[in-house]
Amino acid sequence: MSFPGEGSDGAQIDQEPNAGHDAIALLTRDHRHVEKLYRQFEKAKNADDEHTKADVVRQICTALRAHAEIEEEIFYPAVRESIEQQDMMDEAEVEHGEIKRIVEDLENSSPSEDLYDAKVTVLIEYVKHHVQEEEGQMFPKVRKAKLDLEELGQEMAARKQKILSQAEAA
Repeated sequence: MSFPGEGSDGAQIDQEPNAGHDAIALLTRDHRHVEKLYRQFEKAKNADDEHTKADVVRQICTALRAHAEIEEEIFYPAVRESIEQQDMMDEAEVEHGEIKRIVEDLENSSPSEDLYDAKVTVLIEYVKHHVQEEEGQMFPKVRKAKLDLEELGQEMAARKQKILSQAEAA
């Protein structure tokens, strides 16, 4: 099963940047996509399939990098201007820093190295915590704020598409 904007292998495919979804819907779809990739990683880990593990981790890292970039460049600044809970936004940015550190470490590792699976597991735990906070605390506050989530979503989708295109070309 593939998600909107993905091929059967879970890779992102071209889609209209203004697909009619708001910013929160776009971010939530990203969350579900990464959760799906985590499940694929667990299957590959249990099957001791290093090639598949490496491929899935590459997809996870690419997805998380693109997601974090659109949040940090577009979503978080707009949210900061619209809500009063600056400590919540500060915490989200610190969490991003830790997640990006682990992503970078994984991108420079291979499945045969010691602690590789543990690093992926810790990454998964960090991201799950971050997602819970975004979906449970931040997104409800953002929905109540005076933001044009449709316009913001279009801007984010266009930027994400550009990021993913650059990642494919690299």
